[in-house]
Amino acid sequence: MNLSNLKPAAGSNKSEKRIGRGQGSGRGGTSTRGHKGAKSRSGYTSKRGFEGGQMPLQRRLPKYGFNNINRVEYKAINISVISDLAAKHNLSQIDVDTLIQYGLVSKNDRVKILGNGQLTAKLSVTAHAFSKSAVAAIEAQQGEAIKL
Repeated sequence: MNLSNLKPAAGSNKSEKRIGRGQGSGRGGTSTRGHKGAKSRSGYTSKRGFEGGQMPLQRRLPKYGFNNINRVEYKAINISVISDLAAKHNLSQIDVDTLIQYGLVSKNDRVKILGNGQLTAKLSVTAHAFSKSAVAAIEAQQGEAIKL
């Protein structure tokens, strides 16, 4: 141990200067807040999107598009995913509860089965909606597509 590798004990040095403790501290007076204005006052909080009185970006840009309030969102599940699930867990019936149980959809999702992939086993599939290709693939294996 020598003078070149001396260090203060852990926790003995404070990393931040305290604010508002007199002129002698170097951070007294206005306490780093500047003079006047909303930011210098106690209790100041800015509103989200506030730009200092300038017209905010979300109000400068024009509104566009159309949001259909009656839109029904579906969680898409492909035939290939269902085929893998049935093979892995030895299932002959697949419904929404099964998909929830194995973590493919959440309990509030509406499920639509899509026809991407190959179906190798006879399955009874229950869901909220089916594409035409999915129904064709399920019925080609003598399975059934049951719509909720």
